[in-house]
Amino acid sequence: MKIKNLIAVFFVLFATIAINAQSKKYIIHTVAFYNFENLFDTINGSNNDEEWLPDGAMNWTGRKYKKKLDNLARVLSEIGTGENPTNSPTFIGGCEIENRRVLEDLVKQPKLINRDYGIVHFDSPDKRGIDVALLYQKKHFKPTSYANIPLLIYKNQQGKEDKKDKGEATDDNVEIDNTSERVYTRDQLLVTGFLDGEEVNIIVNHWPSRSGGEKKSSPFREAAGALNRKIIDSLIKINPDAKIITMGDLNDGSYNKSVKVGIGAKLKKSELKTSGDIYNPFEQMAKEGNATLFYRDSGDIFDQIMISEPLTRNDYSSFRYWKAGIYNKPFLIQTTGQYKGYPLRNSQSEPGFSDHFPVYIYLIKQLN
Repeated sequence: MKIKNLIAVFFVLFATIAINAQSKKYIIHTVAFYNFENLFDTINGSNNDEEWLPDGAMNWTGRKYKKKLDNLARVLSEIGTGENPTNSPTFIGGCEIENRRVLEDLVKQPKLINRDYGIVHFDSPDKRGIDVALLYQKKHFKPTSYANIPLLIYKNQQGKEDKKDKGEATDDNVEIDNTSERVYTRDQLLVTGFLDGEEVNIIVNHWPSRSGGEKKSSPFREAAGALNRKIIDSLIKINPDAKIITMGDLNDGSYNKSVKVGIGAKLKKSELKTSGDIYNPFEQMAKEGNATLFYRDSGDIFDQIMISEPLTRNDYSSFRYWKAGIYNKPFLIQTTGQYKGYPLRNSQSEPGFSDHFPVYIYLIKQLN
């Protein structure tokens, strides 16, 4: 066959493939996680919220609270709309939440109210009273069960102190009960339900901070990773093909022992061998220099969303993972001063968005 004919055949074949690809249509759902950074109301509760009151250190007035809610609603309404322009996230995992009331206020914001978000929330034993929660669009997801699973860690589990590492500057300090020596931190939230008729399991996390130093506090996060793995294994035991999404602010990177050993997260989908294996798309992003937060001019990805092997398969007749991203639009970034380039967080003068960027993944399913 002549070269000219070969070229003609190639172009016909390529055009046919392109037309077939364009004719395929998919349902898209966005799954997001966002650290809301101190989403407190202005009411004095039983937790340690004195800083976040009108007469507290942050001078947290009703105006500031309303502005914070509006800021968060703007972000949440826009995450994932680059590839899914008709809808905000179907699922939103969140942390640093004072109580259910602030979530009820959040989902009623003008930018979110039409999405009709449901709420799954439990009060956790964290000393500051900050919790994790899951928001979900009621028209797409029907929860069938949910539970808060406590992370039991104690003072004697702490690692050795590294005098060169005093830890990050954070108000999320580790607090230890003087009697039991238990370290009270956030529970892990497990929600199971049906996403447009398909069963999905979601775990929302906010692991212990690096207060006191990374090395000293690392065993607490390693315990959190082990608990997460235990939850995953229990779901796989019930259903070997369970679709599991675990997400949160882990206060560790994808390379840390809590994630790599505790959960057993894999860098590449090709490394997944069994249905219980976990893929972490944010590990490659971290290797490429991306970040969801910064400390001492160093960026890292502490906010991660990981998925079980059944969500990575190539048969799109069922919901599968498509791709992941970090939502770091310019309006979320500090443009001046010492923290230029960092996430635009709260200050004493004005509410910001968060000291973290949100993360997200897409789930897709081919329509018949």
